[in-house]
Amino acid sequence: MDKKAVFFDADGTVCDIKKGVPESAIEAIRRLVDNGHEAWLCTGRSRAFVPWYLEQIPFTGMISACGATIEKDGQRLFNKEMPEEVAERSVEILRRYGLVPVMEGADYMYYDMDEYTTEVNWYRDLITEALGDKWRPIRGNEKQMHINKISAKMQEGCDDVQACRELAEYYDVIRHENNSFVGTTIEFVPKGYNKAVGIAAVCRIFDIPHENTVVFGDSNNDLSMFEYAAEKVAMGNASKSIIELADFVTADMFHDGIKKGLEKLQLI
Repeated sequence: MDKKAVFFDADGTVCDIKKGVPESAIEAIRRLVDNGHEAWLCTGRSRAFVPWYLEQIPFTGMISACGATIEKDGQRLFNKEMPEEVAERSVEILRRYGLVPVMEGADYMYYDMDEYTTEVNWYRDLITEALGDKWRPIRGNEKQMHINKISAKMQEGCDDVQACRELAEYYDVIRHENNSFVGTTIEFVPKGYNKAVGIAAVCRIFDIPHENTVVFGDSNNDLSMFEYAAEKVAMGNASKSIIELADFVTADMFHDGIKKGLEKLQLI
């Protein structure tokens, strides 16, 4: 059997921010690697927000921040950061139009607790707990934020269209379907970067043939990698856009979706 490189999204695919990672997913990915294949995390989360419950999975490497950061065997190979003045300007624009900025970097995430409240995002405290000493306030760090991307939370009455228009010079925009886990979030990723770009870079660096690429995902920030990869598997909870691009739909993660998908591909 040809050696496959399988790229897994995080949230909604292999993990849940409240429940962690199902044991069946950990065991299935371990078997995948034991069978001689590669398993890569390919997440929209910045590297700072890859917590212990994802670190316990035996990934070959990680693509984080929608392709902006790449590492293998614990070594950071690439890290695209926005200029500090652009990060500061981004905060100003988002706040001007009524959105709440969450600034995501490889080493730290930045947000202000009195602005990014549990009313804005019910799992704010879970994020803060997972980050530990990797959390930083925006206040006091405006001119020295090292970020890869932004997750901005929409609020009632915000002018998200104008905010996106003014930030389009610097970022590509990912919007999520309203019924999704992150339906009120707009992701701002450095222009020209996405999960497919990260996967293509990994394939180029490590000489992985395109025909040997497989992806598992569920949300709209997985669209680029579903458009790119040779084989694509949608989780049972996936958005309509992802399902339309998938070769097949497996179960959701808590009904052994990763295990069943890898078995159907005959990789485990």
